[in-house]
Amino acid sequence: MNFTSLLSPNSSRSLSLRISLPLRPSNYHSPPSACLNVDLRTPDFNPNPLIQANKSAEIIAEDKKFIVGTYARAKLVLSSGKGCKLYDVEGREYLDLTSGIAVNALGHGDPDWVAVVTRQASILTHVSNNYYSEPQIELAKRLVSGSFADRVFFCNSGTEANEAAVKFARKFQKAPRHDKEPPTGFIAFTNCFHGRTMGALALTSKEHYRTPFEPVMPGVTFLEYGDIQAATEAIQSGKIAAVFVEPLQGEGGIHSATKEFISSLRVACDNVGCLLVFDEVQCGLGRTGYLWAHETYGVYPDIMTLAKPLAGGLPIGAVLMTEKVAAAINHGDHGSTFAGSPLVCTAAITVLDKISNPSFLSSVRDKGKYFKDSLIQKLGKNSLVKEIRGLGLIVGMELDVSASPLVDACQQSGLLVLTAGKGNVVRMVPPLIITKQELDQAIEILVRCMPVLDQPVNP
Repeated sequence: MNFTSLLSPNSSRSLSLRISLPLRPSNYHSPPSACLNVDLRTPDFNPNPLIQANKSAEIIAEDKKFIVGTYARAKLVLSSGKGCKLYDVEGREYLDLTSGIAVNALGHGDPDWVAVVTRQASILTHVSNNYYSEPQIELAKRLVSGSFADRVFFCNSGTEANEAAVKFARKFQKAPRHDKEPPTGFIAFTNCFHGRTMGALALTSKEHYRTPFEPVMPGVTFLEYGDIQAATEAIQSGKIAAVFVEPLQGEGGIHSATKEFISSLRVACDNVGCLLVFDEVQCGLGRTGYLWAHETYGVYPDIMTLAKPLAGGLPIGAVLMTEKVAAAINHGDHGSTFAGSPLVCTAAITVLDKISNPSFLSSVRDKGKYFKDSLIQKLGKNSLVKEIRGLGLIVGMELDVSASPLVDACQQSGLLVLTAGKGNVVRMVPPLIITKQELDQAIEILVRCMPVLDQPVNP
């Protein structure tokens, strides 16, 4: 019997095959075809919580058996997504204000992205960097033409991008200094996050990330984010190879640098030949309503690291740099097997082309202002809310208490948000395609869930 007859509705084998396949629960709603036309009904919860708990519990139990326990995951098993909505294994619907931690800038299942990934996967997926490929070169050309940079190095993640930037900075400082010891130190700032591999981890300020793995890379000085005098003095010591700074801190609690601070770093670095590195892994690529977060300052780095949204959910990182930095890098100085594959770069070209459209960026700025203003209006006077801050569609609501109960309550009500900072900041990084109607829905759920913070915490 051939495959076609197997799928015939009159085939006995077809009947047994269909019976054996798991069926969607009766309350499952088909995901909307596009985020802009999504149905914003209140999520339809499974009326039988026992069935819901059992299915998710079985999957979570399997995870605990086989996956290394590095994540304190929410008890939520997601199975599909479309636009700005996600669905769990029981078909329950969630409005996604996490974007896979600021990755899914075009939402879930963007049709153009799906089409190019599907097409490229059927043509050529991976060849390694032993050979040239057109998608990699095309993506690099777009990144260069739309930025300060002259050259690009591709990798697979944000932490890899920052690792590469560390190596490139060290190599750059060695090149012209044959007669004296080159500077090898680095400056990073409070509340910063640059990654979890050993070099990037050494640049990350939170001690609880570093302590279990010490000794990490030596030579990193942490200074107060925004302290112009301390940074200037440390840079002028002549011992610093590069300064790593996020123009807007995501993991650290949605803190924006001032123009004076960023400008002072540029001046101090120029005075002594130190490199200025902007980490835009989370805040770059349209998240702030500008293609690059540093555009608002009119200050440009020597190196910039990118990752999260660039390939729309496929793993990629990129290090953008000036020609003077690239000139110090030789064959064999760094490399990556998977980086810049035809598949991932093709996906990234589609994402970058959409995000860099001026009208798209303008819409992000408009929606970001609307979102922040609405949050301030509806929640700004709450006694537990200290500040609502952010730029574009990276918004943080700082609380006087832990944000975890609110995050959990929102999840139960069909809204996914994150924590940041010291666990007291609600971080909201929705897909950049989100509508104002969906933002209103998110605010409505937040308002409805706020009373959970008044309840006593169980010991």
